[in-house]
Amino acid sequence: MRNVPDGLKAHCAGVATTLATCWRLTRKDGAVLGFTDHDEPLSFGGTRFEAATGLSAGDVESEVGFSAGTQEVKGALSSLSIDEADIRAGRYDSARIETYVVNWQKPEDRVLKAVSILGEVKRGGHAFAAELRDITSSLDQPKGRIYRRRCDAAFGDDRCRMDLSAPNLFAVGVVAETKGSWFRLKGLPPLDPANFNHGRLSLTGGAASGLSADIRSFRAGTRTGEAEITVIEALDADVAAGDAVRLFAGCDRSFSTCRDRFANSLNFRGFPHIPGTDAALGIAKKDGVHDGSPVVP
Repeated sequence: MRNVPDGLKAHCAGVATTLATCWRLTRKDGAVLGFTDHDEPLSFGGTRFEAATGLSAGDVESEVGFSAGTQEVKGALSSLSIDEADIRAGRYDSARIETYVVNWQKPEDRVLKAVSILGEVKRGGHAFAAELRDITSSLDQPKGRIYRRRCDAAFGDDRCRMDLSAPNLFAVGVVAETKGSWFRLKGLPPLDPANFNHGRLSLTGGAASGLSADIRSFRAGTRTGEAEITVIEALDADVAAGDAVRLFAGCDRSFSTCRDRFANSLNFRGFPHIPGTDAALGIAKKDGVHDGSPVVP
């Protein structure tokens, strides 16, 4: 149940209202942006809600029970608000959106209407349209674990417990040359290429700062401190020579790699000894005939 301030209740009960919609957008990288459909900027809660974006709300679809509702917002692309390059680079993927109804004459009279997750963003010309998904959409996500031989932890997380700041699992350098999904880096310390296959490359400088990509292959360069890296998917942002990068080691999630390369078998989060289909197919009846009957009575 929403707690509507008395001042806003009294205002809505009047003959005329001065209401506006405000959106506070929080990206995964911590950047916070504010937008409003009012014709002047508004400020509250430590956020300035810009009016120059032309952001406006579309239809709201609400569902009964735990079904997720949706809404669409539309706006203009501009370097002062939402930039097309940032959308293309994925900086707004799964951003948190707080929607407020505000008395623009008295912004302290406001109510939080909804909290949503930014879904699909469509671009066209100089405008965009974004889907806002209700937080109940998270209920549609698979939960729990799957019994399989490979580890289901993310390398270096709280379940894996590997320290990615260790010298052989972490490195910094700069881009010397890049083209598409290929990078040549320099300024790196001596590294074991085997540790960085399946790892991650993260840009910490330049226009692509904050973006990351999974490493497909890592090969030491011909010169000291250099390496050639191919990522699985090219970054959809401008990367230039001299941009700073960080490299994080990776793991193929197999038990042998966890045990032999990282000595971390106690934290392995897979089931390496579970029988597979080969074991099931290798079981034969005493008479050598697979007749479909239970193997164990």
